[in-house]
Amino acid sequence: MTDLQPRLGAAWNMQGALFMTASMAGFAVEDSLLKTAAASLPVGQVLITFGLLGVLSFSVMALIAGESPMTRQMLQPAMILRSICEVIGRLFFMLAIALTPLSTASAILQATPLVVMVGAIFLFGEQIGPRRWLAVALGFAGVLLILRPGAEGFGPLSLLALVAMLGFAGRDLATRAAPPSLSFRQLGVLGFAMLVIAGLIALPFGAAPSMPEPRAWLFLIAASATGILAYTALTIAMRTGEVGAVTPFRYTRLVFAMIAGIVIFAERPDMPTIIGSIIIIVAGIAALRLSRPRPQGMV
Repeated sequence: MTDLQPRLGAAWNMQGALFMTASMAGFAVEDSLLKTAAASLPVGQVLITFGLLGVLSFSVMALIAGESPMTRQMLQPAMILRSICEVIGRLFFMLAIALTPLSTASAILQATPLVVMVGAIFLFGEQIGPRRWLAVALGFAGVLLILRPGAEGFGPLSLLALVAMLGFAGRDLATRAAPPSLSFRQLGVLGFAMLVIAGLIALPFGAAPSMPEPRAWLFLIAASATGILAYTALTIAMRTGEVGAVTPFRYTRLVFAMIAGIVIFAERPDMPTIIGSIIIIVAGIAALRLSRPRPQGMV
C-alpha cells in the first residue's frame, strides 16, 4: 500500500476523523494568531511574511523528500487558475478575519463545500439529486442569515468572507484537475507563494510596513508552524479512511473558531449568526452523506 492509497475501515475512519479534527483546530489557531498579528501590522505585511515563512518551510520539506520545490507542472492552466483563486481566497479571508469577527468569517467559510458541489455540476458534469439540491439551498440560506443583507448591521465588510469563500471554492475545484504527481509539499510551496502575491496586492492599500516587534514575530512564526502542521494533518486525514466519513469533521473548525473568538477576542456571536452556522453545518453534513454511494440492494 502506497502513501497515496486511502486506508479504509472503521479504525482508519476514526484515525482520519481525529487527524481532521486536529487539522481544523490548527487552522483555527492559525487564524487567531494572524488576526492578532494584523492588529499591529498591515494586512499585506502579515500575508507576505506568513507566506515567505510557509514557502521556506515547505521548500525545505520538499528538498528533504528529494523533490523540486517548483516544477513546470505548476504552470499548467489548471494550476494557474488554482493559484488565482488561492490569491482571492487568501487575500479576502485575511481581510475578513482582520476586520470582522473571527467566528462570523469562519462560519461563512464553512459553505465552501456546498459551492464546490454546485461548481462540479457545471465543470465536471457531476449529478446531484433533489435532496442534495435542498441541502445546498439550506446551506446558502444559512449564509444569508449570517450576512443578513438589508439589515441595519449589514455593510461591505460583511462580503469579505463571502468573496473569500468563493475563492477557496474555485481553488478546490481547480485542485481536482491538478497533476497527481504534485506532492502536498509542492502544493504547499505554491499555496504559500500565492499568500506573498496576495500580500503584495494588499500592501499599497494599508499602512506603511514596519519592523515587527518581537511579539508580532512570535505570532507570525507560531502561525506558520501551526498552519504547516494543520496542512499536514489535513493531508493525512484525507488519505486515511473514507472521504464521506472523514470530511464532515471539517466543520469542527467553526467550533474551534467560535471558541477562539469568544475567549481571545471577546466576540459575542448573536443568535442569527449561531443559527446560521448550525444550518450551514447541518446542510453540509447532509450533502456529504447523500453523496456517499448506497450499498447494493438499498433504495
